[in-house]
Amino acid sequence: MNRYPKRIVVTGIGAVAPNGLGVPAYRAALLAGRSGISHHDDLLKLKFACQIGGKPPVGPDEAEALIPEADLAKLNEAMVYAVMAAIEAARMSGVAVDLKKGYQDSPVDWATGTVFGCGIGGMDTMLEELAPVMGETADQEPGMGCRPMGTDIVPKIMESSVSVAVGKALGLGGQTTTNSSACNTGTEAIFESFKHIQMGYCESMYAGGAEGTHPGIWAGFDAMRDVLCSKFNQMPEKGSQPMGAGACGFVPAGGAGVLRLETLESAQKRGAKILCELVAAYANSGGQRDGGTMTFPNPDGVMRCIRQVLQDSGVDPKRISLINGHLTSTAADPREVASWIKALELPVETFPLIQSTKSMIGHTLGAAGALESVAVVDQIVNGYVHPSINSEEVHSQISVGASIPHEMRKKELEYVIKASFGFGDVNGCLLFKHWDGK
Repeated sequence: MNRYPKRIVVTGIGAVAPNGLGVPAYRAALLAGRSGISHHDDLLKLKFACQIGGKPPVGPDEAEALIPEADLAKLNEAMVYAVMAAIEAARMSGVAVDLKKGYQDSPVDWATGTVFGCGIGGMDTMLEELAPVMGETADQEPGMGCRPMGTDIVPKIMESSVSVAVGKALGLGGQTTTNSSACNTGTEAIFESFKHIQMGYCESMYAGGAEGTHPGIWAGFDAMRDVLCSKFNQMPEKGSQPMGAGACGFVPAGGAGVLRLETLESAQKRGAKILCELVAAYANSGGQRDGGTMTFPNPDGVMRCIRQVLQDSGVDPKRISLINGHLTSTAADPREVASWIKALELPVETFPLIQSTKSMIGHTLGAAGALESVAVVDQIVNGYVHPSINSEEVHSQISVGASIPHEMRKKELEYVIKASFGFGDVNGCLLFKHWDGK
């Protein structure tokens, strides 16, 4: 029996992904098994070991089609992605949004808020705008004060910049905040939004995550040997190999994903199209004990997180149609799959399909859980399972190789479980259900 008093549904999704701008393009890429990973000359010039990454196809034309030029100057890269994805989700859910007409003409939506996460936000502003001015200031006479930097510096570098931008674009009157929980950020944002609605503070929430693609975001990971993929600089589309025998590190990426969550009553009252239901959500930590570290999760914490959403929902693991894992293309992949096997307690021959969206978009850090949840919702709605590319030769320590889809499959999905596991031994898990109209 589901422990939650309110039924929460998804009525809109938005995606700014390395392999597709907007949900239709994202879907087309997922169906085709098309990678969004490419080689980047700026990383070569900076002497990165990993010179590949996933950058959304967003230029001035694409951004200005949604956001007035004057407002774009006030946004960093992650903020732009967040606003674009949020607008798409709002429009899909039946909410009219047109920033070209101005912000002040639309009323405040007091019943809606946002938890919109970011892992390492504002790095482009800090390194391209703030650092040069600070360098000039260092040459000044003492007591002269800091050089003027413009009034947009602080809003662009504060950690809550992405949620503030989304709140302004959509006129949100509910809680508007940013979470940051490493690679679990996007999934945690959905969990926090789910709780917020369950507690009755809002009728609906925009839940998501965004991440920029400035080299400064990726530099620290590149400095951690064997964390990023450095063996496929000449074959970028082959670089991300979750569950594959050739996995040698994750491929960094950026983008944004967002879900509009709302109570079933709110959706029905508005006449909104219901995409699917979010029946349970949970987050925890392994405490960096019993094998859990900054970079590896405590297996017991992972299993507890997965089992909690099943317990809260009352869903038998046998009814799970698909697992969308964290699965980053690192040495952690076999450990994660082993945790799924133990948590679900299902024999190998009846184990659900298991996939990694990162095989096509790379690891979008703070946006990962949200963009992957968008993929989950779209697969439920349209009845397909996207492939996990580059895993044709399955890692020798993974025993459920038969459950990994290497090609797109048409399949009606009842329950899909999504999980994320982040630096710091933090975990998040979501359980989505096909909407049957009942």
